[in-house]
Amino acid sequence: MLLTVEEFRAAEKILAGLPGCYEDTHVMIFIGFGFLMTFLKKYCYSALGFNWLLGALVIQWALLCQNFFHMTDGVIYITKLTIIEADIMAATVLITFGALLGVASGAQLLFIAVVETAVGCANIYLVSDVFKAADVGGSIAIHTFGAYFGLGVSMALKPKKVEGQPDPYQHELNGPSYVSDVSAMIGSIFLWIYWPSFNSALTQSDAEYQRAVVNTYLSLAACTVVSFVLSSAVSHHHGKFDMVHVQNSTLAGGVAVGSVCNMHIGAGGAIAVGIGAAVISVLGYRYLTPKLASWGLLDTCGVNNLHGMPGIYSGLLSVLFAAMATTEVYGSTGLGEVFGAIKEDERTASTQALNQFIALVATLAIAIIGGVITGFVSKLSLFSPLENKEKYDDEVNWELP
Repeated sequence: MLLTVEEFRAAEKILAGLPGCYEDTHVMIFIGFGFLMTFLKKYCYSALGFNWLLGALVIQWALLCQNFFHMTDGVIYITKLTIIEADIMAATVLITFGALLGVASGAQLLFIAVVETAVGCANIYLVSDVFKAADVGGSIAIHTFGAYFGLGVSMALKPKKVEGQPDPYQHELNGPSYVSDVSAMIGSIFLWIYWPSFNSALTQSDAEYQRAVVNTYLSLAACTVVSFVLSSAVSHHHGKFDMVHVQNSTLAGGVAVGSVCNMHIGAGGAIAVGIGAAVISVLGYRYLTPKLASWGLLDTCGVNNLHGMPGIYSGLLSVLFAAMATTEVYGSTGLGEVFGAIKEDERTASTQALNQFIALVATLAIAIIGGVITGFVSKLSLFSPLENKEKYDDEVNWELP
């Protein structure tokens, strides 16, 4: 669907009425994601520096890749809307960065970012313009895609165990210190505060915006409380909190509600979504991540538990709430705002639900296959892959004091 200049300007007016969405999203990308990844004891320079570099690169590249699909007379118009969309695309690559934190070289990360941006923008076009799925918070096209693209790359980079050599899955630097864990909490808190702006940034009306903000806040709050409770219950030292859960699982409610935040899910529904996200994320960190590591699938930040599984959960919720959508609940105007294809293509609610599901499955397939292929290419000596002794260490790329 091509956007005219008038449509771009109309979108700008909508965004101008949503205070701070662009600035808040920018804070999430460069402070939230950056500091969240500083938990490794000797990789803080790289976490912040590469986060900044990759984010700045992807924003520029995404402005082109995203708008190749929406040019007007062969011209790309850069507006506040397109910058926000590029900023959100940067989140996709930084989620992937979290899965590969400390195990990929700088050259590999740059190559992966360039490829993933192009593939991710094509997937967004497929989700939003072909399947016309409702995904305002990007849980399908951003969080799910970024997580499983990263895990696909990780599968390709899987190191081989060599007889008589140290276990490549055990590394003395792959862990936090007291100070690095505290600095990572800065990222968590910034992400938690600004997540409602991220989810509501691309809403089309004041009513949608209000629902997205309220539903996201409630989901985050419920997720946080349950994450603390579950962490205490299942941590290695029963009755104590695990900082991994506090830094990450408390944010899963923002991901889980993303695809449905602008829908009529109700306050109770938003809280229930947050509770479910906490359960998925905490149990994932506690039991699934160690199992994946034993199989050789490295996921340094546990993006599968924060972005991947909660993103799938959100996509499935969007199938349910799309199937339940009626004019009586949304009103004729509101239904068309949330589910554009119901208005434009005269889809039924069940057809919309089917397309939500297809969009989710297609995203998973494209992300995993694309990630695996990209990962295998990035193993070429051209991209200077890290030796095991160089992983999780700033000294490889930085002048240290």
